[in-house]
Amino acid sequence: MDWVFPLILIGAGLLVFAVLTSVLSFRLGAPLLLVFLAVGLMAGEDGLGLKFDDPNAAFLIGSLALAVILFDSGFNTRLRTLRRAAAPAFVLATIGVALTTVVLGAAAHWLLDLPWAYALLLGALISSTDAAAVFFLLRVGGVQINRRVRSILEVESGSNDPMAIFLTVVFIEWILSGTTAGGLATLFATEFLWQMGLGLALGVAGGYLLVEIVNRMPLEEALFPIAVMAGAVSLFALTGWMGGSGFLAAYVAGIVAGNRQLHGASRLRRQQEGLTWLAQISMFLTLGLLATPSEFPSLALPALALGLFLILVARPVAVWLCLLPFRQDWRTTAFVSWVGLRGAVSILLAILPLVAGIEGGEMFFNIVFMMVLVSLLVQGWTIRPVARWLGLVVPPKLGPVERVQLELPGSPRHELAVYRVIEDSPVLRGARLPRWARPSLVVRDGRSIRYQQARHLVPGDYVYIFVVPEYVSLLDRLFASPRIPGKDDAEFFGELPLNPEKPLAALCAMYGVSCDVDDPELSIGAFLERELGGQPIAGDRVSFGAADLIVREVGEDGRVAQAGLAFMRRGAGGDGLTLPWHGWWRALRGRRARNR
Repeated sequence: MDWVFPLILIGAGLLVFAVLTSVLSFRLGAPLLLVFLAVGLMAGEDGLGLKFDDPNAAFLIGSLALAVILFDSGFNTRLRTLRRAAAPAFVLATIGVALTTVVLGAAAHWLLDLPWAYALLLGALISSTDAAAVFFLLRVGGVQINRRVRSILEVESGSNDPMAIFLTVVFIEWILSGTTAGGLATLFATEFLWQMGLGLALGVAGGYLLVEIVNRMPLEEALFPIAVMAGAVSLFALTGWMGGSGFLAAYVAGIVAGNRQLHGASRLRRQQEGLTWLAQISMFLTLGLLATPSEFPSLALPALALGLFLILVARPVAVWLCLLPFRQDWRTTAFVSWVGLRGAVSILLAILPLVAGIEGGEMFFNIVFMMVLVSLLVQGWTIRPVARWLGLVVPPKLGPVERVQLELPGSPRHELAVYRVIEDSPVLRGARLPRWARPSLVVRDGRSIRYQQARHLVPGDYVYIFVVPEYVSLLDRLFASPRIPGKDDAEFFGELPLNPEKPLAALCAMYGVSCDVDDPELSIGAFLERELGGQPIAGDRVSFGAADLIVREVGEDGRVAQAGLAFMRRGAGGDGLTLPWHGWWRALRGRRARNR
């Protein structure tokens, strides 16, 4: 038993050291995952002398960690992101991975004189981009790029691992069985349909089941995150046991669960973020410990050549062919080609030839490990200047300093948004705050005061506002924009101007809005004044079914002089203003009628 405590001390100490060295990553601009790999290498056999040479244990740890990472990636992928980038991203995640495998396999066949089966296996091992590396650089690394390009990269990196894993398994089976080329085509077709089809089906079913269990079971609050993550890992294992793609199932289940109303979702996201970081650190440390750097020099030149070929030829060719049907501009294509970072998934897959007992398994592992290092060093360190050179960097968005989802009794949908009042913001230049935008608390010079006692806001104040998610972008217009919203601001005052003298019944009939009020003949202006319970202010809003009625203008008599209508998307995935298709059609008919 004397070995137990030293072993725990070593493991925990490595985790602590890896976390502390992350400060260097942020200061030097280095990819954080490269730092974690370096810590593992320094602690390993050729560094501090910790010997870890169990590929089966490393693959088990890495697979569990990857399942957690992929579930979290799916859980934090909004439906609007999928809609924005689904088609090109999924083509890249499937056909793009296969093209990269073939192009890089051809180079490996020529450079290393490998048989085609072995060369294609090497190509498959390194064919997928790494979700952990891409998500870190795009979400945590401070790279602000065009939203459409960002969505393509995030969805691709989160969904291409199953295809790479599938290709790796198929080529290993091809090598071990000695199947002919015709047999390989049959094996590829049957395995692809079974693995991907089963993974997709069980992922969707498992995601819905997770949500139903969490929402219906009377568990202790602290147990909900544990139940969700345990369920995701169980789904991963069950799908893999049945012969499907467990990694695809985990990712799809995350998408389904993350875009539905889920009890304790905000608490789950916070705790899951920490667990995902732990999984990433553990996986990279384990893979770093498994490597033996003293074996690298003999393969360094071919690994460097293949790494540069992957970055400069194989990835760009695959991306160009995949994005050609979508008519993406050359800047988007170039940047997507460059942000093809390889990471832990490729190294994890490189363990499979060792586990399967394939001849030259150590060669595969060492070459892939060095190619990942080349990718992280070359691409990871240059993403920001490349994005700037291509003109894809967008100005940092001014918004809440902090945005906290709340889980409160009664299940209100409000969030807590915290803003720092900036110079020249509309609130400092006389813009009156609508009722829904009035702070609940103001923090000035470290002291907490009520908004009514603050009298007026000053630069540097922190304001705390309880608000529904759909209104956060509107708060940005008041606290983080240099321009005071005008009546032509459709986002703030509504897409459709309304005559306040018209009855609610006419509004409902024209735009298809639910008219669940006690007096449908009440005028729009009178309804707003009644619901607001006092003198209206421009920008005040009242929920009206699937829409908001808005005070656009107040007359000298204090009455509503002009109103507006904004259709809202309310729910788990909705944080924006939108008009349903039937609403747009009725709005168009209404405008034509007014024009006549």
